[in-house]
Amino acid sequence: MHRLLVNIVLCLSMCITFAQSKYTHEVYFNTDEYVVPTTEENRLLLFISKLQDIEIESIAIYGFCDDVGADSYNMVLSQQRANAIKTIFSNNEISESLIHNVDGKGEILLKIVNEKNVLKIRGLNRKVEIIVSEKIPEPEPVTPEIASTKEENVPDKIKGDLKVGDKIIFKDILFRTGYSTVVPKSKKTLEDIAKALVERDDIYFTIQGHVCCTKYTRDAVDKKTKQRNLSVARAKYVYDYFAKKGVNKKRMRYLGMRRKFPLGGDPKFDRRVEIVITYVGNNANK
Repeated sequence: MHRLLVNIVLCLSMCITFAQSKYTHEVYFNTDEYVVPTTEENRLLLFISKLQDIEIESIAIYGFCDDVGADSYNMVLSQQRANAIKTIFSNNEISESLIHNVDGKGEILLKIVNEKNVLKIRGLNRKVEIIVSEKIPEPEPVTPEIASTKEENVPDKIKGDLKVGDKIIFKDILFRTGYSTVVPKSKKTLEDIAKALVERDDIYFTIQGHVCCTKYTRDAVDKKTKQRNLSVARAKYVYDYFAKKGVNKKRMRYLGMRRKFPLGGDPKFDRRVEIVITYVGNNANK
């Protein structure tokens, strides 16, 4: 009996540990409209910004209408509302491959909402529901062989043998979704790279900024400035940081690459910066 109880507790513990976390948000619309109101878009962008620190498994988007209007009309309008939300996600560096459901569900009946005021009920029913499921991390077994084959880091690559045309990707420099600033855990690595570049003063290089998840190789919108030049802003952020840390500006230039060169893996790694060596010589600072 005791062993059975222990097994049940262990099972429950595992279920809790590996339970999938879900994040929800609702966007409300005006009557007969599928254009997202400005205040609601701002709320949605704030919600999207909070997703930057999680690994997303999937996103579901469901559109709804109130009980006014024909069923066929409400089905079309609810789908348009869902599509409008998907567009905002896509324009803010959320990969469409993560969006598994974009469905218009038609009307919600009045009795579903616990509210007596009919106008308030209808206002609450003109909405889109968003459900974001977090990816459950899979434990990776570490063997002595794996542990001993650590990949060379960026500062070591900078100090090593370089030639014109070499490209060094800053894999550990991750950017906030929709912004040109790096996530906090990347700052120490960026500082180490800057120190290596100060010491290695015989190279010139171009800093290339990239974005993820936009369509047709377009650039993404910088949420801070509202301009569609996020890849440029990311490159300039690194350029300014290096200059502040003592790298001679004459050795550097920056360039936005938009979404011309996705890496094909996790979208977060497309929100990246890399450098391309343009000159290798002696005493480049002099």
